[in-house]
Amino acid sequence: MKEFEIKSLVKEYSYDELSDLDRRLVECAKEATRRAYAPFSKYQVGAAILLDNGKIVEGSNQENAAYPSGLCAERTAAFYASSANPGIAFRKLAIAAWIDPGIDKDQEEGFQKNPVSPCGGCRQALLEYEYLYGDIEVILYGKEKIYILPSIKSLLPFSFTNF
Repeated sequence: MKEFEIKSLVKEYSYDELSDLDRRLVECAKEATRRAYAPFSKYQVGAAILLDNGKIVEGSNQENAAYPSGLCAERTAAFYASSANPGIAFRKLAIAAWIDPGIDKDQEEGFQKNPVSPCGGCRQALLEYEYLYGDIEVILYGKEKIYILPSIKSLLPFSFTNF
Protein backbone atom coordinates (compact mmCIF):
# COMPACT_ATOMS: atom_id res chain seq x y z
CA MET A 1 0.00 0.00 0.00
CA LYS A 2 1.13 3.51 -0.76
CA GLU A 3 -0.34 6.56 0.93
CA PHE A 4 -0.08 10.14 -0.24
CA GLU A 5 -1.59 13.48 0.62
CA ILE A 6 -3.21 15.99 -1.71
CA LYS A 7 -3.11 19.65 -0.75
CA SER A 8 -4.72 22.74 -2.23
CA LEU A 9 -3.60 26.28 -1.61
CA VAL A 10 -6.43 28.34 -0.12
CA LYS A 11 -6.01 31.95 0.95
CA GLU A 12 -8.49 33.39 3.44
CA TYR A 13 -9.46 37.04 3.20
CA SER A 14 -11.89 39.47 4.73
CA TYR A 15 -13.99 41.52 2.33
CA ASP A 16 -11.91 44.64 3.03
CA GLU A 17 -8.71 42.82 2.07
CA LEU A 18 -9.93 42.04 -1.45
CA SER A 19 -8.71 44.02 -4.44
CA ASP A 20 -11.19 46.43 -6.03
CA LEU A 21 -11.65 44.01 -8.94
CA ASP A 22 -12.30 41.04 -6.64
CA ARG A 23 -14.82 43.07 -4.60
CA ARG A 24 -16.59 44.05 -7.81
CA LEU A 25 -16.76 40.40 -8.90
CA VAL A 26 -18.09 39.33 -5.48
CA GLU A 27 -20.74 42.07 -5.61
CA CYS A 28 -21.84 40.81 -9.02
CA ALA A 29 -22.15 37.26 -7.65
CA LYS A 30 -24.13 38.55 -4.66
CA GLU A 31 -26.43 40.54 -6.95
CA ALA A 32 -26.96 37.45 -9.12
CA THR A 33 -28.43 35.59 -6.11
CA ARG A 34 -31.45 37.92 -6.42
CA ARG A 35 -32.22 36.43 -9.82
CA ALA A 36 -32.10 32.83 -8.65
CA TYR A 37 -35.22 30.73 -9.10
CA ALA A 38 -35.07 28.48 -6.03
CA PRO A 39 -38.65 27.78 -4.87
CA PHE A 40 -37.75 24.29 -3.66
CA SER A 41 -34.39 24.62 -1.91
CA LYS A 42 -34.72 28.31 -0.90
CA TYR A 43 -30.95 28.40 -1.47
CA GLN A 44 -30.13 31.19 -3.91
CA VAL A 45 -26.70 31.01 -5.48
CA GLY A 46 -25.05 33.59 -7.71
CA ALA A 47 -21.90 33.30 -9.78
CA ALA A 48 -19.90 35.91 -11.68
CA ILE A 49 -17.17 35.19 -14.21
CA LEU A 50 -14.56 37.73 -15.24
CA LEU A 51 -13.63 37.27 -18.88
CA ASP A 52 -10.25 38.06 -20.40
CA ASN A 53 -11.78 41.09 -22.17
CA GLY A 54 -12.85 42.59 -18.79
CA LYS A 55 -16.53 41.74 -19.16
CA ILE A 56 -18.31 40.16 -16.19
CA VAL A 57 -20.98 37.54 -16.88
CA GLU A 58 -23.40 36.48 -14.14
CA GLY A 59 -25.56 33.45 -13.52
CA SER A 60 -27.89 32.15 -10.83
CA ASN A 61 -29.30 28.76 -9.94
CA GLN A 62 -32.53 27.87 -11.72
CA GLU A 63 -34.57 25.07 -10.14
CA ASN A 64 -37.31 23.02 -11.70
CA ALA A 65 -40.00 20.71 -10.31
CA ALA A 66 -38.62 18.03 -12.63
CA TYR A 67 -35.47 17.78 -10.51
CA PRO A 68 -32.65 17.49 -11.62
CA SER A 69 -33.65 19.54 -14.66
CA GLY A 70 -32.50 22.76 -12.99
CA LEU A 71 -29.06 24.23 -13.28
CA CYS A 72 -26.51 25.58 -10.82
CA ALA A 73 -25.38 29.21 -10.88
CA GLU A 74 -21.82 28.34 -11.86
CA ARG A 75 -22.83 26.40 -14.98
CA THR A 76 -25.50 28.96 -15.88
CA ALA A 77 -22.82 31.67 -15.85
CA ALA A 78 -20.20 29.54 -17.63
CA PHE A 79 -22.51 28.32 -20.40
CA TYR A 80 -23.84 31.83 -21.01
CA ALA A 81 -20.34 33.33 -20.97
CA SER A 82 -19.08 30.76 -23.46
CA SER A 83 -22.05 31.01 -25.83
CA ALA A 84 -22.24 34.83 -25.79
CA ASN A 85 -18.45 35.35 -25.87
CA PRO A 86 -16.97 32.46 -27.87
CA GLY A 87 -13.24 32.01 -27.51
CA ILE A 88 -12.88 34.57 -24.69
CA ALA A 89 -10.99 33.09 -21.73
CA PHE A 90 -12.41 32.95 -18.21
CA ARG A 91 -10.03 34.53 -15.68
CA LYS A 92 -11.89 34.59 -12.35
CA LEU A 93 -15.05 33.14 -10.84
CA ALA A 94 -16.85 34.39 -7.72
CA ILE A 95 -19.67 32.52 -5.97
CA ALA A 96 -22.08 33.70 -3.26
CA ALA A 97 -25.18 32.15 -1.63
CA TRP A 98 -28.24 33.65 0.07
CA ILE A 99 -30.06 31.49 2.61
CA ASP A 100 -33.73 31.93 3.46
CA PRO A 101 -34.87 31.44 7.08
CA GLY A 102 -35.34 27.84 8.14
CA ILE A 103 -32.70 26.33 5.85
CA ASP A 104 -29.90 26.31 8.41
CA LYS A 105 -30.71 26.69 12.11
CA ASP A 106 -27.22 28.08 12.74
CA GLN A 107 -27.61 30.80 10.13
CA GLU A 108 -29.94 33.76 10.05
CA GLU A 109 -31.41 34.91 6.75
CA GLY A 110 -28.84 36.47 4.52
CA PHE A 111 -25.62 35.66 2.77
CA GLN A 112 -24.05 32.44 3.91
CA LYS A 113 -21.55 32.93 6.76
CA ASN A 114 -18.94 30.58 5.35
CA PRO A 115 -17.71 30.37 1.77
CA VAL A 116 -19.92 28.46 -0.66
CA SER A 117 -18.28 25.94 -2.97
CA PRO A 118 -19.45 24.55 -6.32
CA CYS A 119 -20.88 21.04 -6.61
CA GLY A 120 -18.94 18.27 -8.33
CA GLY A 121 -20.78 18.66 -11.64
CA CYS A 122 -19.96 22.36 -11.74
CA ARG A 123 -16.36 21.70 -10.83
CA GLN A 124 -15.99 19.33 -13.77
CA ALA A 125 -17.78 21.67 -16.21
CA LEU A 126 -15.63 24.62 -15.11
CA LEU A 127 -12.47 22.54 -15.28
CA GLU A 128 -13.06 21.96 -18.98
CA TYR A 129 -13.02 25.73 -19.54
CA GLU A 130 -9.82 25.88 -17.52
CA TYR A 131 -8.25 23.30 -19.85
CA LEU A 132 -9.29 25.48 -22.79
CA TYR A 133 -8.13 28.84 -21.42
CA GLY A 134 -5.71 28.35 -18.52
CA ASP A 135 -6.17 28.76 -14.78
CA ILE A 136 -9.38 30.34 -13.48
CA GLU A 137 -9.01 31.92 -10.04
CA VAL A 138 -11.88 31.01 -7.70
CA ILE A 139 -13.36 33.36 -5.09
CA LEU A 140 -15.70 31.65 -2.61
CA TYR A 141 -17.65 34.29 -0.70
CA GLY A 142 -18.86 34.04 2.88
CA LYS A 143 -19.94 36.90 5.15
CA GLU A 144 -17.36 35.96 7.77
CA LYS A 145 -14.51 34.92 5.47
CA ILE A 146 -13.65 34.57 1.80
CA TYR A 147 -11.52 31.85 0.26
CA ILE A 148 -9.46 32.38 -2.88
CA LEU A 149 -8.04 29.41 -4.75
CA PRO A 150 -5.63 29.67 -7.68
CA SER A 151 -7.60 27.42 -10.03
CA ILE A 152 -10.56 25.12 -10.59
CA LYS A 153 -8.07 22.22 -10.39
CA SER A 154 -7.62 23.18 -6.73
CA LEU A 155 -11.27 22.20 -6.16
CA LEU A 156 -11.12 18.94 -8.11
CA PRO A 157 -7.77 17.17 -7.75
CA PHE A 158 -9.05 13.88 -9.22
CA SER A 159 -10.83 15.19 -12.29
CA PHE A 160 -12.08 13.34 -15.31
CA THR A 161 -9.59 14.46 -17.94
CA ASN A 162 -10.01 12.06 -20.84
CA PHE A 163 -12.11 14.25 -23.09
